[in-house]
Amino acid sequence: MDDVNYLHQSFDGSATTALPPVIIVEDDKLLGLSLKKYLEQTLKMDVRLFHSSEDCLTNFARTHEKNVPFCLVTDISLEQGSDGLLLIDILKDKGFEFVSIVMTGFASIETAIAATKKGVFHYLTKPFELDNLKKLVLEALSTKLNVALPREMISIGESIFDDEARAIKANARHRLDRPQVEDFFEGMIGRSRVMREVFDRITKVAKTDSTILIMGASGTGKELVASAIHRLSSRTEKNRISVNCGAIPSDLLESELFGHVRGAFTGAISTRKGRFELAQGGSIFLDEIGDMPPLLQVKLLRVLQERQMEPVGSDEILNIDVRVIAATHRDLEKAVADGKFREDLFYRLNVIPIKMPALKERREDIPLLISYFLDRFVSADRSNEISFGSLTMELLMGYDWPGNVRELENVIERLVILRGGNEILPEDLPAKIFRSNPLATHHYKTLFDLPEPGVDLKQILSDIEDSLIMQAMTRTRGNKNQASKLLALNRTTLIEKMKKKNLEL
Repeated sequence: MDDVNYLHQSFDGSATTALPPVIIVEDDKLLGLSLKKYLEQTLKMDVRLFHSSEDCLTNFARTHEKNVPFCLVTDISLEQGSDGLLLIDILKDKGFEFVSIVMTGFASIETAIAATKKGVFHYLTKPFELDNLKKLVLEALSTKLNVALPREMISIGESIFDDEARAIKANARHRLDRPQVEDFFEGMIGRSRVMREVFDRITKVAKTDSTILIMGASGTGKELVASAIHRLSSRTEKNRISVNCGAIPSDLLESELFGHVRGAFTGAISTRKGRFELAQGGSIFLDEIGDMPPLLQVKLLRVLQERQMEPVGSDEILNIDVRVIAATHRDLEKAVADGKFREDLFYRLNVIPIKMPALKERREDIPLLISYFLDRFVSADRSNEISFGSLTMELLMGYDWPGNVRELENVIERLVILRGGNEILPEDLPAKIFRSNPLATHHYKTLFDLPEPGVDLKQILSDIEDSLIMQAMTRTRGNKNQASKLLALNRTTLIEKMKKKNLEL
């Protein structure tokens, strides 16, 4: 912060304090001017506006000293010159010290990921509240450039800039339990009893050649188990071949598994080895075995019984030495009872069963998994790291996670991309998680006791709606975007309701 040339004028006009400038790069001239005037008027800071990345770079080359830090607010899509993300790269390469906030009117996961990887402090989707931008600029200066903000500036920002509120917030923040070395097992993470039992069974059966049947819902990690079994087996130097029996059309699956000779069917212009032959000496992983058509079930049974197979269109019998690891999300015993899966094949596959628990059966592993996924998705400089309040963590722990570990991974990646650099509040969570709080459901059931004379239901519901809208607006300090999330409404719907009911803070 030495030799800073930019001055902040105090609100009373009596003193000045050296502060980094805000550099705006926005090709929409009207929007750019609006942002500049708003930040100048509300923050009394030096704000510079450029309508292209080239103008910004040209000006910086002439006037900006590299030891003067700044806050860059740039649109990602710029009509002329480099886009916003490339501008960030160029400024970094030239050695400038800055913190960046990017804006876009065309939000996508791809651009969000790209912004996150570049260490962008925050990703704003247009349209956004100007007040949000102001607070982000203050937070970026304070937390990323270590700028000591003047007291009058702190007072107009969020409470995180108040020392006492900062301490309270830190105490309310949930501390994630980081995985220890003993929590990792062949690419899987678990400290719960059920996962320890899975790890122990994998270790015991891996050295054998017995057929394995892995059962569990989608997203529980069945393929990770198959990989672990192969790596720990004596076949680890040979191939592990995977086949998704539910993803390949039934008329092609036989050829995929057992191969075919030239001319065996229309389109068979050359002889091709099947997956079993490619896995010779190693392992084959038959995923979603419960989706295999009945005719192929018969042929697979023969392979398991006799360890021999015939390519499609060939009379040649091939001996195979392959360990079979099958997996399914279906209840195969019920499928057998319903006549949808062969009983004899089920017993051939179910030599050693491994049951993968659903995530809701191992909730104590959720903090470990969240911590692991954060390390994967947070950028190297950790500028987009997120934290969780106690209530938010309670919701994550209480949710049933029908998509299991895969769903949790997707949620954490989304939060890092879209809310990086912030504490995650309950309303930031996907709606299906936010609405799943069992305590809230129980509370609503006993919220109101019907009196003996009865009630005017229409008026009661209207009063409740008014109360909840005002509570949401108060809690979010008048931010309609956040309030609409709390109420699971579209922002426009909330605004219409407030106008109709004449509700204002």
